[in-house]
Amino acid sequence: MATPVPDIDAFEERAAILQYEAGMSRKQAEDQAAQVQGFRDATHYRQVLADYLLTGRL
Repeated sequence: MATPVPDIDAFEERAAILQYEAGMSRKQAEDQAAQVQGFRDATHYRQVLADYLLTGRL
């Protein structure tokens, strides 16, 4: 399975909506926002994003 390209705007928007409208903790909201994009959790999302920004490769 190919690594998805992180979408920062979509991640932040979804996490904010889940946190404020669904009443999730920030961590829960970020984990779910990352999972929607195909990542295991927010930590994995940030790891892939950092690698992508540094190397330009997924």
